[in-house]
This record gives sequence, C-alpha cells and structure tokens, in this order.
Amino acid sequence: MAADSTSPLTQSVIIRTWLPLAASWLLMGAELPLLSAVVARLDNPDIHLAAYSGIVFPLALVIESPIIMLLTAATALGRDLNSYHKLWRLTNLLGLALTALHMLLAFTPLYDWVARSLIGAPEEIIEPGRIGLQIMTPWTWAIGYRRFHQGVLIRFGHSSAVGWGTAMRLLADVVVLGIGFALHKYSGIVVATSAVAVGVLAEAVYIRWRFQRVLTGPLAEATGPAITMREVVLFYLPIAFAPTIGLLGQPILTGAMSRLEVPTLTLAVWPTLNSLIFMLRAAGIAYTEVVVALLDRPEGRAQLFRFTVLLSVVLSLPLLVLCLTPLIDVWFEKFIGLRPELAAMGKTALWFAVALPAFTTWCCYFEGVLIHHKRSTPVTEAVVFYIITLFTFLYFTVTTQSQLGLNAAVSAMTLGGLCQMLWLGWRSRGLHTESAR
Repeated sequence: MAADSTSPLTQSVIIRTWLPLAASWLLMGAELPLLSAVVARLDNPDIHLAAYSGIVFPLALVIESPIIMLLTAATALGRDLNSYHKLWRLTNLLGLALTALHMLLAFTPLYDWVARSLIGAPEEIIEPGRIGLQIMTPWTWAIGYRRFHQGVLIRFGHSSAVGWGTAMRLLADVVVLGIGFALHKYSGIVVATSAVAVGVLAEAVYIRWRFQRVLTGPLAEATGPAITMREVVLFYLPIAFAPTIGLLGQPILTGAMSRLEVPTLTLAVWPTLNSLIFMLRAAGIAYTEVVVALLDRPEGRAQLFRFTVLLSVVLSLPLLVLCLTPLIDVWFEKFIGLRPELAAMGKTALWFAVALPAFTTWCCYFEGVLIHHKRSTPVTEAVVFYIITLFTFLYFTVTTQSQLGLNAAVSAMTLGGLCQMLWLGWRSRGLHTESAR
C-alpha cells in the first residue's frame, strides 16, 4: 500500500482515505436530483419521475445488488495477483448472470407481472418503466466492473481515483441530460435512463484506466496468503446477499406508497426526497471500506471509533438545519422545480429521517469491523432485521391507512436502520477489543 501500514493511525490518515470515498458517494447522490430536475421540466413529469423512482431504479438496484459488495471484498482480499485473478473471475461470472437476469425482466412478459402484481404500480407508469429498464441493460455489468477495481485501488492507497471516477460519471450524466433537455423531443424516462447508462459506462472506463498503474506496479509486486477460489466464494456469498435483501426494501417501499393515498404524486416526490436523504447518508456509507482497510493499523480501533462518533453527529446536523430553515423550500421548489403541494409533502416527510445518517454511519463502522475479521454472516443477519422491521411497519401502515406514503416510507427506513445498527453492534461487540491488541 502507498501508506506506511506499520505507523500509528491518525485522524488525518482516516480523513485522507475517507474523503474521496465520501465525495464519490455524495456525487452519486447528486445524480438523482439532477435527473429529477431535468425530467421535472420535460413533458408529463409526474408520470416519468414516478416510473423511474417507482419501477426502473428499484428493480435495477435489486438485480445488481449481489455485486455491490465486490467493493468491500476487493478492499479486504485484493492484496496480490492471486487474489485479484480469483475475484476477477467471480466478478465476470456474477456480471454475466445478473445482466442476463436484467434482460429477462426488461424484455419479457415477466416485467408485466412484476410491475403490476408484485409492485402494484399505477397503470400510467408501467410502459415508461419498461422502456427505462430496457435502456438500463448495461448498468449491472458496468457497476460490478468498476466496484471490483475500485476496491483494489482503495487497498493500495488510491482512494482518490474513486472520487474522480464518480466525477466522470456525473459529467457524462450532465452531458446526456443537457442534450435531452435541449432537444426536448424525448420522454423524461428515456433521457434519465440514457444518462444513467452512459454515466456508469464512462465511470467504468475511467476506473480501469486508473487501475492499470496498480496492476503493473504494486499489485504485481505484492505477496499474500495463497487464497483459493473456494475461500473467495465462501467469504463473498454471505455479504453478497446482504445488499440483495436490503434493496428488496426499495420495491417494498414503492409497493406501500402505491397502496396509500395519492400514489402517483407520492412516487413523483419520492426520488427527490430519497436522493436528498441519500446524499446526507452517503458519507457514512463510504465508511465501511475505510474501516476494513485501516483497522489493523496501530491505534486503529481507537482512532476509527473516535472518527465514527464525530461523523455520525456531523452528518445528521444538515438534515436538522434543512427541516428548521427555508433552505428546504429552495431545494424542493427552486432547484428541483416541484409544485408547492408536492414540495410540502417532501418537507413534512424529511423530519422522519433526521437520525438516519447517524444510524448509517454506525452500521458501516460495525460492518467494517466484522468484515475485517472475516465475520461476514452478521452483516446479512442485520439486513434481514432491517427488512423485517421495514415490512412489518409498512404492512400495518397500509392496513390501517394511518400515514401518508412519504411519511410512512421514511419512518420505516429510520426504524429499520435503528434495528440494523443495534444488531451489528451486538454481533461485533467482542471484536473491538480484539482489534486493539
């Protein structure tokens, strides 16, 4: 690695490692508001925003979810060429299989059953959703390709490449969105999904270019334990299904909002609200790989714990400020361009998310500790608790019709995040002392 792994860990080293990853997640969080801002200014914005947030995005996320943890796995295991080649083989197998699954859903009658019967989406958003999902076909392979290489870059001290890669993705998004808006002849769902597909491909190309120097340099020279393909699979399988289970929450949330009051309007506001919450959680989400990479440094446990405390407090403050000031009106009405009645729905729901960034940060800290010690199963267990909490809360809310859709969705996410955090903390309790030795 670029840094001296034998020197005591300091807050400055943690910040230098974390900041590019946080910037990457923040830029990814900015993608959805940009899409929403453009689609809101094209024809039939409510329908196309609802189609993207209610069908395309959640389904695409669920399909690609088994490859999400390739970033964490490559950070933990990608120490030498032997482990690199075995992880690369796994990446290709997963990418091919999941792309085939995406195409099966997007181009066959299976889509109709999922959209109508499983999600219960309003009829007017089903066909736009189908078109968007078809355009998103390259998404899964590109995500897996770049996350795998990003993990190895982080392992060898090149986390800044991750942030620059996401900047390239956002730049490609802006170009495609600008062309779509200027032409004003394509539907919002076509413009939005084309931008996303081009963006992830641009990011994958950039990351591979940055990775080449590591491949021919420190990775080729590094030595490590002779890990087998079986060991790679047994390590990866438990954490592979954690995002899959967690992202099932997206269609669960969509299904619940579709069954509560004013579903089309609710789903039109959801992408802007969800992206704002995600942007403020993003810096915490970036923290898992930091813990995995740095926990074995001298003073690692104490310094990372201290940073977690500070980060969890800092990340929740912006949501509180937004809820208490007119800045939220600027965001929803001026930047996104929502009508006042839609903006009011989003502002009310935001209150239920104030603690969520802090919960996310602690979840990622505990995950990093567990994965560093090769204890991957509790990560999946915690996500199961999240989904059970989410589903139970939303089931009773839909049954009783006791909340508006946006309020119910954000409340469910926050309660689920609390349960997930508590379980991860309990399962990692003995490892904190072990890390300090």
